[in-house]
Formats: sequence, C-alpha cells, structure tokens
Amino acid sequence: MRISLRSVLSLLAIYGLSAPVAAQAQVTPERIERAGAEPQNWLTYGGGYDSKRYSTLNQITPGNVKNLEQKWVLQDQVFGAWESNPLVVDGIMYVTERPNDVIALDAKTGRVFWLYRYTPSPDARVCCGANNRGVAILGDTLFMGTLDAHLIALDAKNGRPLWNIAVADVKLAYSITMAPLVVKDKVIIGVGGAEFGIRGFVAAYDAKTGKEAWRFNTIPGPGEPGHETWSGDDWMQGGASAWITGSFDPSLNLIYWGIGNPGPDWNPDQRPGDNLYSDCVVALDPDTGKLKWHFQFTPHDVHDWDANQIPVLVDTQVGGRARALVVMANRNGFYYALDRKTGEFVFGAPYAKQTWAKGLDARGRPIEIAGMEPSEKGTLVYPSLQGSTNWASPSYSPATDMLYVPVREMGSIYYKTGVEYKPGTYYTGGSEKRLDEESWGAVRALDVKTGKQAWDFRLPTPTWAGVMATAGGLVFSGSNEGNFFALDAKSGKPLWQFQTGGAIRSGPMSYLAGDKQYVAVAGGHALFVFALE
Repeated sequence: MRISLRSVLSLLAIYGLSAPVAAQAQVTPERIERAGAEPQNWLTYGGGYDSKRYSTLNQITPGNVKNLEQKWVLQDQVFGAWESNPLVVDGIMYVTERPNDVIALDAKTGRVFWLYRYTPSPDARVCCGANNRGVAILGDTLFMGTLDAHLIALDAKNGRPLWNIAVADVKLAYSITMAPLVVKDKVIIGVGGAEFGIRGFVAAYDAKTGKEAWRFNTIPGPGEPGHETWSGDDWMQGGASAWITGSFDPSLNLIYWGIGNPGPDWNPDQRPGDNLYSDCVVALDPDTGKLKWHFQFTPHDVHDWDANQIPVLVDTQVGGRARALVVMANRNGFYYALDRKTGEFVFGAPYAKQTWAKGLDARGRPIEIAGMEPSEKGTLVYPSLQGSTNWASPSYSPATDMLYVPVREMGSIYYKTGVEYKPGTYYTGGSEKRLDEESWGAVRALDVKTGKQAWDFRLPTPTWAGVMATAGGLVFSGSNEGNFFALDAKSGKPLWQFQTGGAIRSGPMSYLAGDKQYVAVAGGHALFVFALE
C-alpha cells in the first residue's frame, strides 16, 4: 500500500510521533538586525529587516548556474497555490502549508522533524485564497497568523503550541494571511478583509505572553488626525487592511507598513474624501504604535490599487546626495522613493503601462485624468485590479543598485454598482473584467535612483512570483507556467530554468547547509530545493 507524505505527517501530528529538531542558538533581536551577517540563514520573510530579499551568498554565479540541480522536494497535497516563504535557522527550515500547517525540516536533506496543524474556524472568510505566507521566529518560538484571525506561538523545537490568541472577530471576516514581523520583544501583525468592510489595523503583541501591546487603526476614528478624510460613518467599514509583512529600520526605530484599499472598492460615491490611511505606507514607532508619518500613493482610490507591497529600505545616492530611502513599486503603476525618516517624497516615475494619471506633482500626489472612474457601463483603465505589481516580493541588489520588480501588464474594465454593508459579506460596490487576452508579465529591473527601466525579462502571463537577487550576480524568479529561472542581474539574460510542474506564487530564498548554497522555491504543490552538483 502506498502511503502519501501527507498521511504520514497527519499521523505524526495526531499521535505526537514527531522528532524534535537539533539544538539551535536562540534567535535574538540582535541576530535579526544583523541578518546580512548570517547568509547561511534566512531569518525573516524578506531576508532581513530591510526587505531587500538579497542573499550575500555567492557560490552560484552566472558562470556555473547551468549546473544547478534539484536536491530534494517536499510534496504538498493541499489543494491551491503554495505562497509560503520558508525561514532557515541554523540548518532547520520552517515552512507553512495551506491553510495553517507548519512543518520543520532538515534544510540539507528535506527530512521532516515535526508538523503542527491548525484548523481554522468554519466561519473564516478570505477574499483571495486560503493562503498562509510564512512564520516569524524569536528565541526558540515561532509565530503564525491564521485564516480565522488568530496569532499562535509554537515551540520551534517540537511544534507544540505555547499560546493562541484571537486578534480580531472572524465573524466580521477578519483574517491573517501574512508572515508576522518580530521587532525587539514584539510580534507585529496586520489583518486582511477590506473586501468585507472591516476596519483595518496593525497590532503588536508581547512575544512571551501574546498580550496586545498596541494597535494602530489604519482608519482614524473621530478626533484622530486624518478622520476628516472620511464622510459620516464611512470610516467604520472603510477597509484599509494590512495583509503583507512590513519592514524595520533599527537606526530610526521605525517600522514601515503598506496599507490596503478603501471600501467599498469601486464605488467612490459611498466614501467621499482621500480616505486615509488607505493606499498608504505608514511609519510607526514599534514600541508604541504611534504614527510618525504617512504617504498616500492613491488618494480616494477607486480601482482597488492597495499599497500592500513590500517597503524596501535602500541607501543610495540621488542627485549626488546620500539618501536613506524607502522605495516601492506601487500597484498603481508608479515607482516611488521616499525619505525613510520623514516620509518626504523624493521622486516618482511610471514603471508600467498606466492610463489613469498624467504624472505626479511635486508632493507625489497623482495628477489624475478625468473620466477614469468605474462606471455602470464600464471604464477601461490600466493597470488592472491586480495592479502593475501585487504582493509578490521585489528584490534590491546593492551590487547593481537595481530594484527587480515582478510586473503585471494588464488592463481592466471597471464597473460600479451600489452596495449595502452587511457584516461578513462582500462590500465591493462593483466588479472588473480583466483583459487577459492582451496581458503579459515581466521581471523588470529599475534603476533605484531614477526609476527608469534598466532591462526587462518578458513572461507570457502576468506574474505572481517573487524575486530574489544574490551576491553571485543572479536574479531568481518564476512564472505562472511553472518555470523557475535564473537571470543575469546586470543584463537580464536568461541563464537557467527548471520546470516545477505548477504555477509559482512564492518568493525564492537562499541559505547555506554544510558548505553548500541552496536555493528554494514553492512551485505548484511542491517545495523544490536546488544546489550545484
């Protein structure tokens, strides 16, 4: 009789037969701050607090990447896209499966040590797939958000739960799909659910107890700055979810978080005003949750172009001046560079086809073209609802000073309808028809100092895969068609590819096990791990 890995893992979880992992050094906040000094590990969702998704390992190069071969595979028998990004800590890999499983493996061989399975409440509702994108670690504790809006702490040695707290009310369609971010002694999480009329927030929890330390509401209430950008009671169901992991600058003691779209998504008549802090990047004090600054990319968004992209922290020269920047290729088709300390708009430029704005003014506010709002008959606009890019991680290489962006070139016809808020049900006020027949994708290299395109590697369809650059001079990414590939970081020339057999909707990562560099990515229903011969 053939027994699947899934069945074996289920038995391990049910009967407690899992094996504890080998002893590991404690993952301290100081280790995470210096993640670049530990290229053998991958300690956070973005590879480090700066979210560059840049590996300083350099064994694999343009000269030898053709010799890259598959070393081991972990099969996933859960239906649906696998969007998780693994962590690697001292030879142990931690990866999540849909909906809320956590697996610990030997990063060198793929041997499974333990499985933790959490079954979300049947009341859980998510707009866009029952996904989980990964865990965070502090000390010897793992942290995972769940589809029913819980935050769970697990013993990293054996997968046993330590605490489990409700972050929000699942019956109001709050959810958590993102990987948490650990800063100092706190676990920071954001929530999804804007399409159901939630009021979004980012919150911090004590890593030892799960007690809430602070909460920043992404829609300001009465008496709070920004509340005047909403009308009447619209703010109570205004959306502005925060469903992708943020970044942290220890030197400034600021976290940066992208905020989602306002609701209802496509009927702006029901929510006059700029609708802060939707479609913003916010800078928060990680100790208190106090807002230090914000920048809104798309005021009064009418196309669902939320700002849940990864804020990438970059130090570079702009106009001959050293600048500490947070850069974002936004869903609305524009690339932005902002001052990390103040939020000042430094510059912006379009990086993909867009038909809704003439450009950006001196403060970075879009100069909109009239008549591009959704309508009852339908209005054709670029980019599509999914944006010129989406949640998939970009990558920055300090060696080339380029930002590598997973790009989606597609337009949509946007429709507007009336909608009444009912708790736990869709609250979108319209729909869209994608122009799939003329769409395509790319990995696009942007000069981080100007936003201008340096090179473009075209893909048949709009991509959902993340990107990783390496000190070896390579850029790794994937496609909906299942190809995992490596490009020359300077020129974009394709150098190697591997067919995974299923769409890639995750971000590549790299680590060292023994003396060998490995590269891992989830494609289709399997996690593939590669190294040189």
